[in-house]
Amino acid sequence: MKKVALVFPGQGSQYVGMGKDLYDRSPAARQVFLEANEVLGYDLASLCFQGPEEDLKLTANTQPAILTVAVAALRMMETDREITPLAAAGHSLGEYGALVAAGGLRFRDAVRLVHLRGKFMQEAVPVGVGAMAAIMGLSPAEVEALCREAAQGEVLSPANFNSPGQIAVSGHATAVKRAVEIVSKQAGKKAVLLPVSAPFHCPLMKPAAERLREAFAPVETGDLTFPVISNVEADAYPGKDRIKELLFRQVDHPVRWEESMRKMAAMGPELVLETGPGKVLSGLMRRISREVPTANVEDGATWEKAQGLL
Repeated sequence: MKKVALVFPGQGSQYVGMGKDLYDRSPAARQVFLEANEVLGYDLASLCFQGPEEDLKLTANTQPAILTVAVAALRMMETDREITPLAAAGHSLGEYGALVAAGGLRFRDAVRLVHLRGKFMQEAVPVGVGAMAAIMGLSPAEVEALCREAAQGEVLSPANFNSPGQIAVSGHATAVKRAVEIVSKQAGKKAVLLPVSAPFHCPLMKPAAERLREAFAPVETGDLTFPVISNVEADAYPGKDRIKELLFRQVDHPVRWEESMRKMAAMGPELVLETGPGKVLSGLMRRISREVPTANVEDGATWEKAQGLL
């Protein structure tokens, strides 16, 4: 079998109907949904399969929903094939999926925590006060300079270093709007407001990070069975003792995804499997490193296709 690395998607990959095929075809995947329902105390499976979309898009629901579908896909894969990943990483909330895969977190703890994480992130900033925008065509240094120029005493900072020429910024809505206006006047550059309900991964999220620290207190972390690359440091976790700290810091620090994927590519994977809904990370990987083949696994059909590459 080829050397495989795993990546787990973050918020924005959700859609109504996700996970239904996993639930129907794999007893191991079905068990993940049943465990999520039990931990959360509501029917997350039904929300994934049937919606309504407005409820699925609520951050406190979106985060556990994406995590559950991703771990269900992972359990289906593990049941069918013996997979020993070279490494794993996850985009924002996806990092919890990577840590579950490597044994750093139990799924039942992770699904409870990301439900609270979504709730805390939503409550940290009143709706309408914060915003995010995707900036295309600028270097990291240029985006940092843009944030300084547009902030005008408010919070504005890079939030997601996704791929070459694609960086998201986050902060006060008025500052984000100023940044979009500045970029729109530059030839060959583009800025688009993102349809998000809060300004993620910026200093405005500090209250959410502090509340998450308390929620983590009773959680026990486990030894990692393979390297997991953290968003905050774009490097492998040194051990289980830093899992909690790096997950708190992740909430109000930028996601260093491009650097993380370059780190992963340097480890020599022959195939990267995007485990969970959508193909966002596969698309980013193609822009970061064309040498690393990718495939997504979100249902039986995509898994069969991916197995042909193994």
